[in-house]
Amino acid sequence: MDESAINRNRAAMRLFEHCINTNDIELGKRLISESALFATPVSPVPLAGAEGYLSVVTMMRASFPDVHWRLVNMVADEHTVAVQWTCSGTFTGSQPFAGIAPNGKRFETTVMNFYSFDSGGKIIDDVAGTGIAGILKGIGAI
Repeated sequence: MDESAINRNRAAMRLFEHCINTNDIELGKRLISESALFATPVSPVPLAGAEGYLSVVTMMRASFPDVHWRLVNMVADEHTVAVQWTCSGTFTGSQPFAGIAPNGKRFETTVMNFYSFDSGGKIIDDVAGTGIAGILKGIGAI
């Protein structure tokens, strides 16, 4: 087992938490491979690199200006980190979400993601367990 790669990946996820909470594109470019492709329900085509990944954060902020991810737990090996996140926000933005107009309601949900890393320590993949039900419940859609 390569402890240095495991520690590198764990440290990268702590920086990634800061990256998504600040929508820091420069930090994103340090952490996310430009060749990484991310499938997401908000786009018919995969999103590429840090710009693509953080475009989802930008979209979330348009609906939930205070959206925040908190890293609760992680398990890592040399190639993959599994992360349990708590995601929360208040639906006070200027844009609808899932066809629903902002209504001031708050959500908090747990999300699970699995991140794959290349040999250089950059994120190359993110497979998410969907947390959309928690968001929709929190804003009164379901």
